[in-house]
Amino acid sequence: MEIDLIFKVAGIGIIVAVLNLVLKRAEREEQAMLTTLAGLIVVLMLIITEISDLFDTVKSVFGLW
Repeated sequence: MEIDLIFKVAGIGIIVAVLNLVLKRAEREEQAMLTTLAGLIVVLMLIITEISDLFDTVKSVFGLW
């Protein structure tokens, strides 16, 4: 696993948290929730490739493929 992936996830988390806070203060609850959901989807898309690589490695190690 690369260290820059951790920094990307942390950066997205910080940006989403700040946007969420600003939108809640402006009484935009729906947009704050959608921003949080969009951040979660972006992070999942980043991590899904790593999970796929993990499964491929496990399959090759145990000879399951």
